Amino acid sequence: MATVAGKNNKPLNHQTAYTDFTRRLKLLINKNPHLITTTLGNIFTTRLIGNKTHGDLAEIAIAEFINQFMYDFKSEHVGKDLYRAKKHEEDISITNEITKEKFPVSLKAYGDGPLQLSTDKNFLMFPKLERFGKLIEKRADIASLWAAPAFADFRNLNVLPLIYDEKQKRCKITVFDHEAAKKNTTRIVYSAAGRGRRHPVFRFLDDSDGYVCEVRYGGPTANALQRGLWTHTKNCKYFQDVTNGWISYSHNLVLVKLFSHALVSTVSGHQEALANLKKDIEKQKQHSELK
Repeated sequence: MATVAGKNNKPLNHQTAYTDFTRRLKLLINKNPHLITTTLGNIFTTRLIGNKTHGDLAEIAIAEFINQFMYDFKSEHVGKDLYRAKKHEEDISITNEITKEKFPVSLKAYGDGPLQLSTDKNFLMFPKLERFGKLIEKRADIASLWAAPAFADFRNLNVLPLIYDEKQKRCKITVFDHEAAKKNTTRIVYSAAGRGRRHPVFRFLDDSDGYVCEVRYGGPTANALQRGLWTHTKNCKYFQDVTNGWISYSHNLVLVKLFSHALVSTVSGHQEALANLKKDIEKQKQHSELK
């Protein structure tokens, strides 16, 4: 895993830096829950514009949230036009202003249930697992799989899931515990296609047969939902909530109207609106504990 020299020239680990970031984010949310409630509510309101709209807008929204409210961090939206140049599947890049450590983050705005952790677009994970057979139980074999290049994105990528339950109008930020998942996986079992599943999967289980994650087929005939490394926010216990559980939200219909008007307005109109929005953000800061 890549490391970068930080304060006092000590090497810094990307996942350690990310863990520190999520800890700080959780602390901020504990002190100022209204800030994240407003932001997540606005993000999931954009599903009224289109079912997939919220995913892209979540990237720029969370990047701006960090820049506005987390003073020791700055964030940059990587952008889709840089996709081919990206080393991993990151959506935003975050820098700790104190240690100068820079680390990538992949945002996932998903409904409560199946959650993709890595796309495996080069189809490396499933063939790697097949070489070990349909039941993998040896500790050394499991350790070598986690360390294999095929699983590099799982080790190196920091996934920040924004989860929503549209029926109950609630949402949360929850983080998959990579280290606990690796440590507690004791068996990997092949499961054939069937029961509504078009392709086979390898399921990772702990010593109590608890579900950890799974690698889906991902071959030439598979689509995005049928490939890569997945887990499940309901069935997997290896998650830690950053928001301390669910947050209730309501749709901000004014935001939808704002979008529609902005798309037929001029740049000067946008500048005036932006000035007012900046004033509103400053008011939020004044009424918050941002330390």
